[in-house]
Amino acid sequence: MIFQEPMTSLNPVFTCGHQVMEVLQLHKKISAAEAKKQTIALFEKVKLPSPSTIINRYPHELSGGQKQRVMIAMAISCNPALLIADEPTTALDVTVQKTILELLKELQVQNGMSVILITHDLGLVADVADKVVVMYKGEIVEQGNTKKILKEPKHWYTKALLACRPAANAKGSRLPVVADFEEKNVAVESLKLAEANGKLQIDRSQLTKPQTTVLQVENLKVYFKEKKKLFSPSSVFKAVDDVSFNVLQGETIGLVGESGCGKTTLGRAILQLVPTTAGKIILNGKDITTLSTETLRNYRKDLQIVFQDPYGSLNPRLTIGEAILEPLNVHAVLSNKKLRKEKVIDLLEKVSLPADFYNRYPHQFSGGQRQRICIARALALNPSFLIFDESVSALDVSVQAQVLNLLSDLKKEFGFTAIFISHDLSVVHYVSDRILVMHQGQIIEHGFADDIYFNPKETYTQQLLDAIPGKKSLYSS
Repeated sequence: MIFQEPMTSLNPVFTCGHQVMEVLQLHKKISAAEAKKQTIALFEKVKLPSPSTIINRYPHELSGGQKQRVMIAMAISCNPALLIADEPTTALDVTVQKTILELLKELQVQNGMSVILITHDLGLVADVADKVVVMYKGEIVEQGNTKKILKEPKHWYTKALLACRPAANAKGSRLPVVADFEEKNVAVESLKLAEANGKLQIDRSQLTKPQTTVLQVENLKVYFKEKKKLFSPSSVFKAVDDVSFNVLQGETIGLVGESGCGKTTLGRAILQLVPTTAGKIILNGKDITTLSTETLRNYRKDLQIVFQDPYGSLNPRLTIGEAILEPLNVHAVLSNKKLRKEKVIDLLEKVSLPADFYNRYPHQFSGGQRQRICIARALALNPSFLIFDESVSALDVSVQAQVLNLLSDLKKEFGFTAIFISHDLSVVHYVSDRILVMHQGQIIEHGFADDIYFNPKETYTQQLLDAIPGKKSLYSS
């Protein structure tokens, strides 16, 4: 079996090579030398770079895609007849996801094994599955040939799953959610994406009017010194390399690129969570890179972030009410405890969670509910600027649609400006006014969301679009 989260599936205190060798030695009863040889061969098979080096690395030293390849190597090490892949690509960017799926398909042919792919993404199913089984509330509601089921779904739940993913022609409109379909029979024709050559007309009048610039990033550089080896000169890793852009008031900027391109580092540099090497970050007219710690603390009220993993960003020992209350206490917002608690309850209701959830703990909620709690916490201080860092990437399509609709409603109510970081171009296109494409620490393309999505100029952007699961097989006419 390949599990959803490779970081928690691999033991952090053992090297990747040791963990695969252990499987081989236990089941094949071979020597340590032979197990090492076979492990290197497996790492080559799953196309890991320099297998003889990675065999001695620990899980935290590898990227998400590389960790998942180690898990695949471990899963196929004893030539199984059946491989169960449980959401193996959920949190991976689209290009790595495509590579992993192609690898699984290749290994399936080589080893003659069967694969059960568990996923919430029907785009993936369309690209790789021969047959599909749709489950709802513990029961199989529909099954059969993949193409037939996805082109002519009979059950309302299958239709709902197809509709929940942001379509190219859904920009600016509310996304359907599963609850909308329970008593409706929606024609499958209405669920298809607009053809790639279909130009959408959008109202750009709001974007072309003179607007206040909330954030201005000028020639920003974030460099990290890499580990210096004995007798060799130290090297520098350029995570963000001379990046400049501006964000207008009320605008949502989409920031896309594959893992390791510098998106998250850029977001954290804007928040001053990582030190900058050079450049300016001008928020509401002030360069925050020059501010003292005390002055910056006051500015932090205006800058908030919603992280990728809601479970990891909530303290398991605090109730969700206490978690949302904490920033109000730190910044002394409102005059007393009673008013602050009322504010927290109001925020919970705004993110569609009842007031009696106040005293519950994070582990008592689903992933989608936890992400709503994190959004409520980020909004507690009425920030003018929000960064959403892969905040919907690990959610299933129906919950993702609910969260995206919620963000749309909250933006209208609170009027915040946002940067939306994601590897999913279809989601970024849906939520953004403009899109910045990042590659190897630099912005290589930028423009209006529709222009980037339908008419990309850079080859790299086209590769990101081509890697969107099911774009051709599921939604082509």
